[in-house]
Amino acid sequence: MDKSTSQRFVPLKRNWWLKLRFFKLYMLREATVLPLVFFLLCLLAGMVALLQGPESWQRWIAFMGSPIVLLLNLLALAASLFHAATFFVLFPRVMPLRIGHYQLPDKAIVAGQWAGVLAVLLLFIWLFGRTSV
Repeated sequence: MDKSTSQRFVPLKRNWWLKLRFFKLYMLREATVLPLVFFLLCLLAGMVALLQGPESWQRWIAFMGSPIVLLLNLLALAASLFHAATFFVLFPRVMPLRIGHYQLPDKAIVAGQWAGVLAVLLLFIWLFGRTSV
């Protein structure tokens, strides 16, 4: 970049995104990945523990039952629900659905997405809720 080009742009401060609510919410949405990474690492550790045998599996179960891990997993759940909610609201704007010449209302598309989440949740409850330990 030559000198004349660099003089046209005002450098941004590190906290530029704190000035508008839109950017704060955007950064919060992007930060939802951090608790989800913790959750995925816990699942990966569980798979490794399962492969290593019963003792390792019991240690992982004890680790997952600790209050801090439960709290972090609840944070990951909240983060994923926030991420889904913001994505579901954004989806009809990015990809409007049309049937013939009729465009589906945004609220119908968002409601359909939440109905899909509910259907998957009910399927998991049905599959895993009836097993005896």
